[in-house]
Amino acid sequence: MVPDPSPEAWVPIHGVASSGAGVGRMPDGRVVFVHRTAPGDQIRLAITETRPRWLRGRLLQVMEAGSGRVSAPCPYFSRCGGCTLQHLSAPAQEDARVGWVREALSRIGKLDPLPDLTFHATPHALGYRNRATFTLRRLGIGPRGGATRVVAGFHAIDRPGHLVDVGGSTGAEAGCLLLEPALQELWSRVREGWGPNAAALPAGESLRLTLRVTEAREGLLLIEGGHGPGKPEVLLTRVPGLAAIWHRPGNDGPPRLLAGSDTLEERWMGESFPIRPGAFLQVNREGARVLHGLVLAALDAQPKDTVVDAYCGMGFYGRAIARLGAQVIGLELDAEAVAMGEARPVPRLLLEAGAVEALLAKHLPADRVILNPPRGGIEVQVVEALLKAPPRRLVYVSCDPATLARDLGRLAPAFRIRQIQLVDLFPQTAHVETVVTLDALDA
Repeated sequence: MVPDPSPEAWVPIHGVASSGAGVGRMPDGRVVFVHRTAPGDQIRLAITETRPRWLRGRLLQVMEAGSGRVSAPCPYFSRCGGCTLQHLSAPAQEDARVGWVREALSRIGKLDPLPDLTFHATPHALGYRNRATFTLRRLGIGPRGGATRVVAGFHAIDRPGHLVDVGGSTGAEAGCLLLEPALQELWSRVREGWGPNAAALPAGESLRLTLRVTEAREGLLLIEGGHGPGKPEVLLTRVPGLAAIWHRPGNDGPPRLLAGSDTLEERWMGESFPIRPGAFLQVNREGARVLHGLVLAALDAQPKDTVVDAYCGMGFYGRAIARLGAQVIGLELDAEAVAMGEARPVPRLLLEAGAVEALLAKHLPADRVILNPPRGGIEVQVVEALLKAPPRRLVYVSCDPATLARDLGRLAPAFRIRQIQLVDLFPQTAHVETVVTLDALDA
């Protein structure tokens, strides 16, 4: 039910939710979430959604601005849902992220008292993404497959069913400000190169386009959805810098190379690796270096230690640790990522493909363990294995404060938290990377 937005009221904003929406309180005491608002703002809003204990609203006017509010530099910001915090100053964004992690650990994990949370900025607040995923829609498709318009961009902030068309690098509306300049330039060229009705791409009403650029400014395009190959060789010829085009028609199965090189390489942490669409690399190249250094310092691996690098991807942490003289086993579900890591072997590092929950117990006890799971966190079998054979040092790297808090609460019977560090890996967005260092209680 969406009520009439009137009567209007001034509402004070006192915080920022983990979605990036400002948090206020209505005159009747109910909490209201309103995007594009900042702590300290006094706002006028229209209610868009009601629940018994909370509401959502749309910002109509900022009557008084909070001290952390700034002018968002992106021309798309008022409409685009790609990032949610550009209207907050760097200190205000830091406060929000620290608050999200602290609140989750206390409320969900029941982890009180907590050590101080240390926040680490990354070198670039804008222009840092080496990979982005866009949605393309052909609108008004007729009986012969032609479209009246092609839109490609990100979902709208308050209307997720709509797309904000994110264009090239010139004109009144420049491209997405979060993209590396090389990625933005490549996106502009791809848009120009796909031609009328995006005919160079596979047919279909909707496509998902993931574009990645390497350090050497070579591009890889993964197209998901649609049918038929389109004209990939034409697109490759029209787009300087685009080195490979892959296609996955459905949600399952491996992608197929349509055109270009299947041996594209990326330089990462001082090494070159063959990459394909399945390769997971952090979107923030410089931020990843900050994170990498913090994790290795927190682990403090010593020569001759036995180390498990769980959810290791291509094994970047494990490679560095093995070079110190430790014996490392890397566990990773994605067999393609394991194959890419094995293409550049390192002595004393063994990569094993399979689910961490099925493999971890047989590699314990170990001196040290890294956990770097996906957003869903670790499975209960992983918790049970670590409680049964706790390593002396455990480093948990998380991209989701809620699942991190849940998992740390489960691990509390065998571990104490030594250090909590936050990394601003995704500036301007409602995301934060957290590195938690834990020691075994009996260590």
